[in-house]
Amino acid sequence: MDSHAQLVESLDELVREAVRREGVDPQREGVVVRRLAESVVRAHDQRSLTGVVAPVGDVESMVGELVARVAGFGPLQPFLDDPAVEEIWINDPTRVFVARRGRHELTNLMLTAAQVRELVERMLKSSGRRIDVSRPFVDAVLPEGHRLHVVLEGISRGWTAVNIRKFVLSAARLGELVELGSLTSAAAAFLEASVRAGLNVLVAGGTQAGKTTMLNCLAASIPGGERVVSAEEVFELRFPHPDWVAMQTRQSGLEGTGEIRLRDLVKESLRMRPSRIIVGEVRAEECLDLLLALNAGVPGMCTLHANSAREALVKMCTLPLLAGENVSARFVVPTVAASVDLVVHVGIDHHGVRRVNEIVGVPGRVEYDVIEVEPIFERRSGELRRAAGMPPRAASFEQVGIDVHALLEGVG
Repeated sequence: MDSHAQLVESLDELVREAVRREGVDPQREGVVVRRLAESVVRAHDQRSLTGVVAPVGDVESMVGELVARVAGFGPLQPFLDDPAVEEIWINDPTRVFVARRGRHELTNLMLTAAQVRELVERMLKSSGRRIDVSRPFVDAVLPEGHRLHVVLEGISRGWTAVNIRKFVLSAARLGELVELGSLTSAAAAFLEASVRAGLNVLVAGGTQAGKTTMLNCLAASIPGGERVVSAEEVFELRFPHPDWVAMQTRQSGLEGTGEIRLRDLVKESLRMRPSRIIVGEVRAEECLDLLLALNAGVPGMCTLHANSAREALVKMCTLPLLAGENVSARFVVPTVAASVDLVVHVGIDHHGVRRVNEIVGVPGRVEYDVIEVEPIFERRSGELRRAAGMPPRAASFEQVGIDVHALLEGVG
């Protein structure tokens, strides 16, 4: 645990002690909790003058983080605490929805516009990000790891729109996805071998299909001796690894400067001696920079929104064109074919169950501007079954002592 995290934990306990001592209900008396947090932080700052403890760098940010940790997020907290709830969104103060097991429900929670504003302010104070008229939407991560997205009133008609996608660690390794029924043990063994062999993997799927969970599980299979550098819009990746640097984008400041884009992070990662690069999600021109990195021999993984493995490759060929007029499809298509080795497509069925739908290999061949694929696993009759295809780069498997033909032989 780093020094900042230790400091937060220490002050958090002091605030909780003060809340218990005064008999405060933290969910109903957020103003009192803030007063107690300010008092604790102020007292700590006074002690820091003697050199006994480290000073607080940003007092307001620390107070906001402590209030969020201790008081929670008021009327939304029961949904945040409910493990069955996957996502919460506010269309207007009287229409608060949640998703449970992939299905939407309108709750009976009735808020006021002032409550929504106060909730948004409290959440953003804990995240260190901001929203205002000049920047009317924001992505942020809450202390528990939940992802927050806010669209300000004026861009969103009538009311500020709020989405909270909860961080639910349903699986941390490929074996746990097998236990959940998302894929078979044979497919999991193949994917783990592919990661160890250094294949470049694209995880595709729709919203809430489990792309980030799959990416986390794949990343957990990276050998411990390799150096991993990741780049994300906001921190969502969580996997165990001894040598990992995680980076996220940054908004521009009040002066309109200081913005760090995902594309900047992908370029920067190449200067950090990576053995692997992981991009949380490619959406725009950063796809070109990732392709160039993969094509230069740095293994990598990323996620992408797409409805099938085939569509994911088409999109991977389209996004780099956003980088500028001098980037042509004649360059991009063969580069994608040569750079992407596997596409794992995940989806969510009508029961809300997340499953791997197909795993395809990309052998590197292009015919009439269409990238050829070889299905390795595909879902038939509701089950993920072995298909006829083989993965590319068999020599990469051999270099790490894996006989991929034997691994896949006899798998039905």
